[in-house]
Amino acid sequence: MIKIRRSLPFATVFAIVAVIALVAAPLLLEPFRLGLLAKYLCYAIVALGIGLAWGQGGMLTLGQGVFFGLGGYAMAMYLKLTEAGGELPDFMVWSGVERLPALWAPFANPIFALAMAVLGPVAIALLLGALVFRQRVRGAYFAILTQALAAALVILLVGQQGLTGGTNGMTNFFELFGQDLAEDSTQRTLYLVVAVVLGILYLATRQLVNSRYGRLLVAVRDGEDRVRFLGYDPALVKTVTFAASAGMAGLAGALFVPVVGIISPALLGVVPSLELVVAVAVGGRHALAGAVLGAVLMGYAKTVFSEQFADGWLYLQGALFILVMTLAPKGIVGLLGRWRRARTT
Repeated sequence: MIKIRRSLPFATVFAIVAVIALVAAPLLLEPFRLGLLAKYLCYAIVALGIGLAWGQGGMLTLGQGVFFGLGGYAMAMYLKLTEAGGELPDFMVWSGVERLPALWAPFANPIFALAMAVLGPVAIALLLGALVFRQRVRGAYFAILTQALAAALVILLVGQQGLTGGTNGMTNFFELFGQDLAEDSTQRTLYLVVAVVLGILYLATRQLVNSRYGRLLVAVRDGEDRVRFLGYDPALVKTVTFAASAGMAGLAGALFVPVVGIISPALLGVVPSLELVVAVAVGGRHALAGAVLGAVLMGYAKTVFSEQFADGWLYLQGALFILVMTLAPKGIVGLLGRWRRARTT
C-alpha cells in the first residue's frame, strides 16, 4: 500500500523560510553584504513582475529594464536635487547647463518623484499594451518589441547628457529624507524597507493569481482565442497585467537607487533585461516563488563568480543557466516540486 503523507504547500514553506532568512540577515551579515542582498531583493521585485506577466500571462517581456530605469531615474532626480540644495546638479554644471530644465523642477517633491517612479512606467505600459495587444501582437513579436524599446531608451539616455548624465548616469547621492546614506543604520533601514515591499507585493500578486482574474489570465495564456470566443477581452487582461509588472519594476528601480547609489544606462538596457528573464527561468517562471528565488540566486551567483573568477564568471553564469534548464526545464521550483511529490508517495 502506498502511504501518502501530508505536507505544507511549497508557497507556504517558501514564505516561512524567506521571512526567517530576511529577518536574520541584518544580524548575520556585515553592512556590505547586507547591501548586496538588498540589491538582489530589488531585482526580485522586477522578477516578480516578470513572473506575473510571463509565467502566468505568457507575455515574454524582454524590456523590463525600461520600467526599472524610469523608476530609478525618477528617484535619482529627487536625490540629485536634494544634494544640490537649490543649485544645479553637478553633472549639469559639467555639461554646461545654465538653468534647471523644466522637466526636473517637479521632482524636487519626494511624493511626486515616488509617484512618477510607479505611475510613469504604468502609464507607458498601458499605452503600449493598448496599442500592441489590440493588434493581437504576441509571442516572439512582443518580446522583440519590448527588447527594442529597451535599446531605444538607452540610446535616448546616453544622448541627453545635460538631462540624464549620459553614459555615466547619476551618482553621488548622500542623503535620503534627511538620513545619511553612508550610515550603516540607514542601509539597514533601506534593506528592511525593500524586504517588506517585496513581501507585500509577493502576497498581493499571489492573491491576484489565485483569484478569478488570475485564472482568466492563465486561460488567456493557454488559449487566447478561446477566451475571446467566450466573451472576454484578452487584450484588456494582458494590458492590465503588463502594466502591473511595469509598476513593480518602476518601484524596484526607485528602491535600487538609494541602496546601490547609482543609476546609469548600463543597468537598464537589453542585457540586464535578459538577465532578469534568465533568472526567472532558472527559478521557475510558472511559480511566483520561483521568480523571486531565481533573482536572488542569480544575483548571488553573479557576485560570487565575479569575485572568484574575474576573467570567466560570465561563462560560469551561462553554465549555471544551461545546467538548470537541462536538468529542470521548469526551474528550481519545478525540481523541488518533483522531489516533494516523490517523497510523499
